[in-house]
Amino acid sequence: MGSSEDLAQKPQIRLVLASPRGFCAGVERAIRIVELALQKFGPPVFVRHAIVHNVHVVERLARLGAVFVDELDAVPDGGTVIFSAHGVSKAVSGGALSRNLRILDATCPLVSKVHAEVERHHAAGRHVLLIGHAGHPEVEGTIGQLPPGAVTLIEGQDDAAAFIPSDPERLAYATQTTLSIDDAQDIANALQARFPNIQGPRKQDVCYATTNRQQAVKNVAARTDVVLIIGSRSSSNALRLVEAARRCGAHQAVLIDSADDIDWASMANAGSVALSAGASTPESLVREVVEAFRARYEVTVEQADSAREDVIFNVPRALAG
Repeated sequence: MGSSEDLAQKPQIRLVLASPRGFCAGVERAIRIVELALQKFGPPVFVRHAIVHNVHVVERLARLGAVFVDELDAVPDGGTVIFSAHGVSKAVSGGALSRNLRILDATCPLVSKVHAEVERHHAAGRHVLLIGHAGHPEVEGTIGQLPPGAVTLIEGQDDAAAFIPSDPERLAYATQTTLSIDDAQDIANALQARFPNIQGPRKQDVCYATTNRQQAVKNVAARTDVVLIIGSRSSSNALRLVEAARRCGAHQAVLIDSADDIDWASMANAGSVALSAGASTPESLVREVVEAFRARYEVTVEQADSAREDVIFNVPRALAG
């Protein structure tokens, strides 16, 4: 058969590409820091934890010579260590300084903003309530900015209701930057209802990229048959995109790591599919998913833009120029 006949036999499908999607400025900066460090200092360059939460990004950087370690004791004396975009505790940064390691800090500036907030509240004598997910490296880094006991983690409404302060007049709250906007606001509202004088962030802690990506998914969720979110399961913001799609009426919302994870049988009755990607997901994976659909369907691609992003974060001076 000719190619035109093959094309005619393919079922039709509409792909709606939600935008913004994929890399945010903080992720781009973190990846660039690793790339520049490898160019300037040569491999190996050691990175504490995954630089960002995407296995494809980590594997590519490892092939270039980055070595990902869990703790600083795996970094040899005189080595170069990069802190991930999620930030680290003062104990970790202090440990690196005490060993005279060459330190490059890839902490997202918006995470650093939260660090500064909690330090400001602590200096003012307030106990800090951190809205976030236990075990997430960003949460561990933020809690680690203050002495033990100075921060209480609030994971949900139950924690907000159960918390008993020693002084209800001297409280503040902050949030992880990659939370569900709606969930974070609901928990903040519950805390404000219980403690009217609690101090909040001057500007919302959930970052612009998380907010924009969730809104973009909400805009397309109800008008497509399936929503596919491309991202790693370790990525908080990718998981939140799936939740946002379901909350806004998606018939089916699924997290996939790559095109290899698509359940094609579940697409049998789909006439339209929305695509988005977490803030740690490279656009190349989105293109691969689109091509996988083109191999099986006659595809019409629709762009669904909901915001423009022009944020750029500079790399450390040691790597600039």
